[in-house]
Amino acid sequence: MPELNSVDKVLATPVAQALIERLRQQHGALLFHQSGGCCDGSSPMCYPQDDFIVGDRDVQLGEIAGAPFYMSPSQYEYWKHT
Repeated sequence: MPELNSVDKVLATPVAQALIERLRQQHGALLFHQSGGCCDGSSPMCYPQDDFIVGDRDVQLGEIAGAPFYMSPSQYEYWKHT
């Protein structure tokens, strides 16, 4: 039974899920990462899973369309209550 107060931390619309599936068919397994770094800002980025090394302290928020979604610890600390 799901927790009464549980809330999904990441969501994707059906159209976005279909796009993620198309990308997966073209590029293989995917992941999303939101770093908050200086160069890529705080925009979530999509990578082939083999092209990105998830940090030991990165936080997995959940999955969207079967792709794990991670956030850097500093970003998570800032956004965890939203």
